[in-house]
Amino acid sequence: MLTKIRAFAQQKSRLSVLRLVLAFILGASTALSFAPYSLWIIYPIAMALALWLSGSLSSKASFFHWLSFGFGCFAVGISWVHVSMDTFGGLPLAASVGLMALLALYLALYPALTGLGLAWLTRANTPSLWRNLLLFPALWVLTEWARGWVMTGFPWIWAGYSQTQGPLKELASIIGALGLSFLIAMLAGALALCFSKRYKSLLILLPIIAAAAWAAPKLTQIKPTGESVKVALVQGNIPQSMKWEPEALWPTLLKYMDLSREHFDADIIVWPEAAIPAPESMVQDFLDNANKVANLNHTSIITGIISRQHDEFYNSLIVLGNHNQKQQDTPDYESDGSNQFKKHHLLPIGEFVPFEALLRPIAPFFNLPMSSFARGDYQQPNLSAVGHKIAPAICYEIAFPEQLRDSVNLGTDLLLTVSNDAWFGTSNGPLQHMEIAQMRAIELGRPLVRATNNGVTAVVDEHGNITAALPQFETGVLSATIPLVTGQTWFAKIGQTPLLALCGALLLLGFIRRQKQQQNLK
Repeated sequence: MLTKIRAFAQQKSRLSVLRLVLAFILGASTALSFAPYSLWIIYPIAMALALWLSGSLSSKASFFHWLSFGFGCFAVGISWVHVSMDTFGGLPLAASVGLMALLALYLALYPALTGLGLAWLTRANTPSLWRNLLLFPALWVLTEWARGWVMTGFPWIWAGYSQTQGPLKELASIIGALGLSFLIAMLAGALALCFSKRYKSLLILLPIIAAAAWAAPKLTQIKPTGESVKVALVQGNIPQSMKWEPEALWPTLLKYMDLSREHFDADIIVWPEAAIPAPESMVQDFLDNANKVANLNHTSIITGIISRQHDEFYNSLIVLGNHNQKQQDTPDYESDGSNQFKKHHLLPIGEFVPFEALLRPIAPFFNLPMSSFARGDYQQPNLSAVGHKIAPAICYEIAFPEQLRDSVNLGTDLLLTVSNDAWFGTSNGPLQHMEIAQMRAIELGRPLVRATNNGVTAVVDEHGNITAALPQFETGVLSATIPLVTGQTWFAKIGQTPLLALCGALLLLGFIRRQKQQQNLK
């Protein structure tokens, strides 16, 4: 008898390990749904299989099942994180991979909480319409949303971003990227029911979602104005190893000016994040001369720079030249913080170091150049360039939809994001970053321009389509004429609040249902 019990326990243990391995593989496969692969269909299928496999698990087993799924998602999906630590942070490869794995494990806690909540709130964890089509999507969205703000947030590879080039992307103009995550989780739930031979929900759900995706662009309030703006986006391709070297400063400044010289017919010239890798006061003569050149050519230069106010340094954007068309002959650049944008959402370690007294002595990785920035205001006025209003986001900020939404108004003409993704080499990181920027254009219904040090430098229309781009890792200037639009998307008006309220209500209903089930069992 004891031998049979032992054999059964061993078989059960092997099955548990096999299930965890399979969950990891399913999670890892979701990386193919994001740039550069963009095989969007993989995400709902992988999620559906993971949901189906978790159908009869206990709360504890469900937690570890989805932890393994999440670890696969992030260990593969954001494996590029280790590049900056290994190549530029002075850490051995084993240490950089280990830290990346710890980050992936932390991020995997959020899907794990979805699994735990799903098992705990549903009796016997058996598949049902309520469990698969309502509670699971609500929990998934709430945990993705939480991942976007807890500990300053890391809202990378949300499920909804898999639709940036998928058939549901136009719905982001109404429900945003998190709303797309809800729909993908709902489709996965319906597909998981199909694995249990319950096909009706998928047969009903698919036509409804397809009809909504078809109708979304036809119901839009975004209309062309008939006007356009000509931009020139300068990609300097400065090697990251040289960017912050003092002797490279003036060659860098001259390179950007030389690249811009043939494009002074553009309305707006954009240089990338920290294109001027020095405090504003250190290069004041250069800025004054560049301002005069821009004014003489009736253009504006928007550049990344380090600004300083009250003994604090900021990762900033400034405007040189005619920020006001009505005063074209009047130099208007002032180093006083006017017509300037200071980055609000700073990147941990890269731009500020939490517990710096403890961490900075440990390794060069915690002493990266310019890792002590101050934080700009959450909401700042649009930049003004030759009469156009521009809502900016510097690098990592583009991943936070509500922050950019709060900066966009009816008068906003363009979205602008600048970045320096040279930290991540030839990995998928810069391509995923571009994908996130495309989603912001869809959500807010405005063209977007993205200027980077070494790619991806691109122009995106209000539907999220890349209309022009420079090759990565090459020096060049992207010149494009952008048709302007007006109007507001529904997402620009209402943001994420209705979706989060719905998910919160479903979660509350889940608690009420569980309480009633517990009372019925007594």
